[in-house]
Amino acid sequence: MLNDDQLQSAIGSTAFGSDGEKIGKVGQIYLDDTSGQPEWATVNTGLFGTSESFVPLSDASFSGDRLTVQHSKDKVKDAPNVSDSDGHLSPEDERALYEYYGVSYADGHDTSAGTGGFDGRPSEGNDLSGPETDNAMTRSEERVDVGTRSQEAGRARLRKYVETDQVQTTVPVRKERAVIEREPITDANIGNAASGADLSEEEHEVVLREERPVVEKTVEPVERVRLGTEETTTEETVTEEVRKERIDADGDVGSGTNRNV
Repeated sequence: MLNDDQLQSAIGSTAFGSDGEKIGKVGQIYLDDTSGQPEWATVNTGLFGTSESFVPLSDASFSGDRLTVQHSKDKVKDAPNVSDSDGHLSPEDERALYEYYGVSYADGHDTSAGTGGFDGRPSEGNDLSGPETDNAMTRSEERVDVGTRSQEAGRARLRKYVETDQVQTTVPVRKERAVIEREPITDANIGNAASGADLSEEEHEVVLREERPVVEKTVEPVERVRLGTEETTTEETVTEEVRKERIDADGDVGSGTNRNV
């Protein structure tokens, strides 16, 4: 089922058949007088679009500037010729169209209800925006209401792993080395010096010691890390198209006055 926006856009678009063949340009949309639902569309057919054929809009779809109906191009071109001089289809013409397209005229249709022309302008005395309660016409327009909604924008996680660094430090170490100490013979050491043999072979050994760096590693906690969130506020510009209805008067119409109701 076509919605109101699609109905407006469908007028002047190109109609294609169920076989994918281009049929012609859409002229008018006809609504059921009782339900207000779209029932028929007229399509320019024949050589140079000189003829106009009716095609039912049941199960029709509209996308872009393309109206696709559920009948082939040849089926639409050979539809019965009907007259709509008063903007309505007569019950006889409507019945003939339904029978041609294989739809029972009584199924879901009020045989006493005609179909009103819909070409983007309301018919005389027919305000499509509401019930016909008086002789005034309602003008409506779209309004943009901008809000916000929360949605997931990404994820963050903490991951702990081990890496190896080179640590360099300096530590003092001590080591011993052998040195020769010589002392002259004096009265104080003459006794030790002459206590041995006059001539002999001897060996004396000294153990040398040294310090070496010793490394020990210990594990200690240094900090606690957690994930948190913080909010920042920025401004984004939203651009949207809005539609509004305009009401123009034709004929011998004066400037009139405005009334606050």
